[in-house]
Formats: sequence, structure tokens, C-alpha cells
Amino acid sequence: MQRAALFRGGDAQMAAGDLGELLVPYMPTIRVPKSGDRVFKTECAFSYDSPDSEGGLYVCMNTFLGFGREHIERHYRKTGQCVYLHLKRHLRQKVPGASGGALPKRRNAKLFLDLEISSDLNSDDFEYEDEAKLVIFPDHYEISLPNIEELPALVTIACDALLSAKSPYRKQESDSWEEELQASKHAKTLVQLDNGVRIPPSGWKCSRCDLRENLWLNLSDGSVLCGKWFFDGSGGNGHAVEHYRDTGYPLAVKLGTITPDGADVYSFDEEEPVLDPHIAKHLAHFGIDMLQMQVTENGLRDNDIKPRVSEWEVIQEAGVKLKPMYGPGYTGMKNLGNSCYLNAVMQAIFSIPEFQRAYVGNLPRIFDYSPLDPTQDFNTQMAKLGHGLLSGQYSKPPMKSELIEQVMKEEHKPQHNGISPRMFKAFISKGHPEFSSNRQQDAQEFFLHLINLVERNPVGSENPSDVFRFLVEERTQCCQSRKVRYTDRVDYIMQLPVAMEAATNKDELIAYELKRREAEAARRPLPELVRAKIPFSACLQAFSEPSNVEDFWSSALQAKSAGVKTSRFASFPEYLVVQIKKFTFGLDWIPKKLDVSIDMPDFLDITHLRARGLQPGEEELPDIAPPIVIPDDPKDHTTNHFVESLDIDESSVMQLAEMGFPLEACRKAVYYTGNLGAEVAFNWIIAHMEEPDFAEPLVIPTFGEGASSGAAALGAVGLDNQPPEEMVAIIISMGFQRNLAIQALKATNNNLERALEWIFSHPDPEEESDPALDTMDMENNANANILAETGSEGPRIKDGPGRYELFGFISHMGTSTMSGHYVCHLRKEGRWVIYNDLRVCASERPPKDLGYIYFYHRIPS
Repeated sequence: MQRAALFRGGDAQMAAGDLGELLVPYMPTIRVPKSGDRVFKTECAFSYDSPDSEGGLYVCMNTFLGFGREHIERHYRKTGQCVYLHLKRHLRQKVPGASGGALPKRRNAKLFLDLEISSDLNSDDFEYEDEAKLVIFPDHYEISLPNIEELPALVTIACDALLSAKSPYRKQESDSWEEELQASKHAKTLVQLDNGVRIPPSGWKCSRCDLRENLWLNLSDGSVLCGKWFFDGSGGNGHAVEHYRDTGYPLAVKLGTITPDGADVYSFDEEEPVLDPHIAKHLAHFGIDMLQMQVTENGLRDNDIKPRVSEWEVIQEAGVKLKPMYGPGYTGMKNLGNSCYLNAVMQAIFSIPEFQRAYVGNLPRIFDYSPLDPTQDFNTQMAKLGHGLLSGQYSKPPMKSELIEQVMKEEHKPQHNGISPRMFKAFISKGHPEFSSNRQQDAQEFFLHLINLVERNPVGSENPSDVFRFLVEERTQCCQSRKVRYTDRVDYIMQLPVAMEAATNKDELIAYELKRREAEAARRPLPELVRAKIPFSACLQAFSEPSNVEDFWSSALQAKSAGVKTSRFASFPEYLVVQIKKFTFGLDWIPKKLDVSIDMPDFLDITHLRARGLQPGEEELPDIAPPIVIPDDPKDHTTNHFVESLDIDESSVMQLAEMGFPLEACRKAVYYTGNLGAEVAFNWIIAHMEEPDFAEPLVIPTFGEGASSGAAALGAVGLDNQPPEEMVAIIISMGFQRNLAIQALKATNNNLERALEWIFSHPDPEEESDPALDTMDMENNANANILAETGSEGPRIKDGPGRYELFGFISHMGTSTMSGHYVCHLRKEGRWVIYNDLRVCASERPPKDLGYIYFYHRIPS
């Protein structure tokens, strides 16, 4: 392939007019980035290549998408776009000065790319230098930049605008949930005084007043001072700011926010919250070990005095020298700010062969059929992430120290290990109020969110999420009439309750609780933690036992009665995901965590939990819906007319209310979406929040003239076999077409939950698609027609023996799902490996008894 380089200045091989003439045919394809345009100049759309990579990054001058060297030809062939801005960051040895030392680097003289700078390099000997040039395909003509005099004005303006564009992941909208924090310019060169200051674990007080809350530790001299009221809404006298004005020490960390995962840092000079990549070292200067720190609500003490110390240490295997692992399948993921829940789940997902085959095995095909904007395609981003984790391309052992200098001289940067899933997180969390924020999340909720997206975006010959799906048989019995009802529902996770009453160390727990309360009352350090030891067999027994059904309405008695429900497996999945229900709500609706140790087995047999269906001698409950009491005046909310058996999931209501929505609106959302969870109810809220009666109390509407038609609203089949209009409206509010909603309800006997599952497994045939994807769509539609083993319609169910072997688990450290940290342990090549964000090491002591989510695979019969 022909290559020609065009240089600027006196060495130019072409005159200025020749350069302009060369670009004339491509001028209509060159755009200047406007407000709202996203410029991807730090990451390839198909890989994790960046300007730091050996081949640099090519940014399309029309779409502003970035492409690595392996993928640029694909984009050129697919779009015909010829002009790209090539960005490359070099690492060079500094030129020695007259005295033999390196010349001081001019600030920002050679850096213009918004990239992270490695803290592992000696900045006295080496420096970064960014390079930009225009490349014209297919002949790879190169024009070095800047070229203000030689290039047409439009091209120069476009290049300048692209180079100065902000990151597409920086949330600048007024309604964004959080701003993305940037590393402070002072973090790397922060001066810390060697004044012998050591910060105690409790009893802090402002050194200039008596305040004991909203306290900030200055990271230069160790002063503890109060903040202003606007830092976090609490009061303060502003002594931390005054101290900065007096001394110029720029960075402070808020006491009470320090955890092993980071802390809240504020820069007085930059006047904004910032990230401190060296926070562990800066805190250690004052005797603070981040590994032993945990968030507190009142800020009076910061290390949770031992109860959480052991959890953080045991789960992360602190104190043990762990051997780093490199190569395919051992790639770490950068924590983007409380994104460890995503990292842990995705490491587990891509350790499963079915997901590897679906996305990495089909990678060329997925990339070839991806839309023009691959950053907005789920399958493309899944394939990209899977390849990044499994290829080994981003997980290579460090080079020997004696070779580094030679490599530097050859202008090759030391291998950058790990990937940053920023593009993946931005897409998969788009539109979700929680996952799109920088707050900590529940890994179990994210797992289900991911499965939902996998279901709605099938790829290849089979849907990889099939391996998790199973049918649950629920048997409900009226205690008075003894009649029963059997129903099936689809699930993806086995949720095991924690049988606290079965703890084998009850006496130790009682003694510890008494000592803990005494210590808290006297403001003394807490005693060493005693963790409840729960037999796994007790949790399994609790799962299988009948549970009471609140407000049960018996169709046999036509009245409320006592009812009990038991759950069994109507099918066993290929991969069994077990969640230990450690998180619960207190009386004040504050999430809390049960700190327990459960002896999870390596081999699990749940064959005895196989469903048996209707047994001889059992009599079924009549298929009659409960009556509806219609208010005399629908606008009169002084009377409380509701469905007699109205059953609203209050936990989902509170989750929505905590987002700021009116309580009554949250109740309506949960009711009208059939108690399917907060995420589905949130979609209903978004679709109805502009309605005038959005926040008014829930009142059951009338349907037609007769009250009997209200029964249809709860799922009874109408005389004309048409689905209830209210159910159709619920599905439409979630973004589906009316004809698809009716078709799904008819196919599932007007069962709302099954109808949604049916929709996810049956792509809308009328939905418009990219013609380039027609082949894949035909294959996916054919695959969706595979029927469940238990019926003629519904999602595909894989069944088999109920014997499993443990191959992975996700652990959580912290007091609730809203804080803390997640890590993942996986069994690979006969040994356990710990995935702790970017750190991937051979595990020495896998804490299998402290996990939160466990992954089992079926043992072949």
C-alpha cells in the first residue's frame, strides 16, 4: 500500500495550495464538532485501543468515532469516510541539560490529549509527547499538525475543535445525577509536611472551634478543620477554607468518607471535588490505613473499629502476598468510581463458555453488522468487552527492569494492563437512574438488568442468557378450604434467606451484642467482631418451607383467608445463580446488611426441590378473580376504596420514593405494573409523570359499565378473549407497540409477567431494522420460536439434573448496597483467582463463606 508523508514548514513536499487541493474532494465529509456532538478521542469503538496504544487512535472527521489500527479499515470500507485524525501519545526520554540532568518539562507544552498519565514512571527522566496528524484513506496520506497556514480554514477549525472537545462521558446536563470527578492537578506533586501528625480513629474536632462534624483533613499538614455548610448540607464555620487561604495547602479529605475504595477529596484551588489517585499514600503519611477504614454516618469515627475491618481484610485476602495473573481471561477492569459491582458481574459472566461463544466467538460478524454508531449497540459493546477480557491483549506481564531503558529509547511505552469499561458502562446504564450514576449499586440488581438487555438483544444461534433461566412452580394453598393453585414463573436467581435462628454460635453472638452496646454507650472502641455462623442446610431448608401469603384472597371462599405458598424448581438451569439475602430493610427503611458466615458447598444437590405439580387428592382453587370495590365518586379521595386484595410491594415503593417521586405516584406505579419490581415501575412513572393526576392517591378506575369488567383488569379472560385494556396499557407504557402487547398477552393467557418474558424472547417483527442486519434478524426470529419444554408458548427453558459445582462467587464489603466494595473470585484452570478491579491475582484463601452471589454449573450426568 502506498504511503506518503506531507510535512509542514520548510520541509514541505507540497505547497500550501497543493495541500488544499488534496483535501478539496473530502471537504463535504469533514465536520466541525458542535455542542452535543460526542467526540471519542480516547477509546476505540471496537476495542480498548487508545492513543497510548502502539498504533494510536484514528478519529473519524465526520462521525467523531475512534478506531484502533485493527478496525479503521472496517469503518472506511463500511462508510467510505476517508479523512481521519490520527492521535498518538509517545513516551520519550528527556534531553539532558548542560549539567547532565534532564531539562525541566514545560507545562502542557507537549500534551493536548485528555488521557491519564501513568504514575509508575520517573518523571525526571521521561516525558509524554502527544502527536496529531490527518490521515487520508485509502492511500494513508499523512499531514502533520498543526498546519494552520497550509490547511483550509475549515479543516483547521475542525481539528482544533476535535482536540479540545470534552470527554463524551462527562455529564454536563443540568439534570444529570452526578458530575464525573477528575484527578486533581495537585495530587501527584502534593507537598506533605513531616511534622509527626497522626490522626486518631475517633474523637475528631475542628482545631479552631468545637465542631465535631463536617470535618476535613488537610492532606499537606494534617490539620482537622470544619467545612462550609454547602459542602454536604451540614453546618460549618469555614475554617478549612480559611486554612487554605493562610497556607495555600490545596487538598483536603472529608473524615467519615474514607473506605478502601477511596474517599471524598476537595481541591480548594480548583474549587471542586476531585479524585486523588495517590490518596492511600497521602493518608498513610498521617497514619491512616485505607484498608481499615469504613464510611460512618455521623462522622464521629471512621474505622468501624474492627467489625468491618476483618470483612475487608478477609474478602480481599489482605496480609497475604498474592501472585499477579496475566494472559487471556486474567484481565482486570478499572474502577470508574463505585463501578466495582459492574466489574465483578462482568468478570463472572464472561467466564461462562456460552457467553464467550455468543459474543467473542461471533465477534467478526457482530462488528461487521454493527450499526454506524457502534457505541450505541449492545451486542457490539458486549463483544468488545468480552474480547478485552479474554484475548490477553490487555493483560501482559511487566517487562524486566533492565530492559525498560532500552524500550524507552525505542519510543515504546510499557504495557498498559487492564481495560476501562467506560463506553460499556455509559451504554448499558443509559436511561437507568441508578446505574448511570457514580453511586454504589446492588450487584444482583445489575445482573438482572444485564440479563434483561441480553434477552432483548439476541445474537447468534442461541441466547446465552438461556443458561440462567429456569421455571419456578409456586403452590398456593388456602388454609381453610385446603384447596391449592399451581402457577409457573420464570426466574434467573435462586434467592436463599439467611436462617439467623439456626446460628451455631448463639451464645457468642449474645455476649458480643451486649459488649457492643456497652462500648457504644461509653464511646469506647468496639469489641472484636463475632460473626454469625449459619449452616447452608438451614438456609436451603428455609427456602423450601411454606411462607405465609399476606392478604390472601381465597377464590374458594370468595373472601380473605389464611394462605401459604411454597416454591419448587419446575426446571433446573444449566448455571445456577444463588443470592444470599444478606440485605434487608430496617424499620426506618434504611438498607442494612446481615454480617454472616455460611458454609457454602463446593458441590450442591437440589434434586429434592424438583416440582411435582398437582398431586392426587388435591383440589384446585377456582379460577375466579377477586372483586373490585368501585368508589362512588372517583374524584372523592376522602374515602379509601381499593381492591380488597390490593397487594403492593412496599420495598419497590420506597425505592422509587427515595429517587424523589411522590409516594402516591410510586404506589400507583408499582400497582399498575403488577409488582414486577422498581425498574418496571420506574418506566411507568416516566411514561405518566406529566399527567395531571400523577401524584394523586391510587383509585381503581372503572372499566365499561359493569363492575364485573373490573375482574378482567386482574387477568381474567374476557368473553371476547381480548386482553384487558389496563394490561395492554401497562405494556405500552414500557415502550412496546400495541399489537405486540396484545399478541403477548394472548399467548400467555393474560399473565402480565409471562407476557413480558414472551416479548423479550420474540423480537417485534414489525420493528424497523438496519437492512444489513436482516440475516441476523431472521436467524434470531427463528431461534425465538423454539418453545419451552413446559408449554406451547413462552421462553425457552433448558432442564437437566439438579447437581452443581461452584465455580465463582461475588463478595460485598460494607454495611449496605449503597456503599462498600465488590470483588469476584473465579475458579480457572484448577485454581481460584481473585478479580479486584484492575488487580487480578491467584487466590490463596478464597472466602467462600462470606460471598453474596454464587455461581454454580451443572455437573454432567
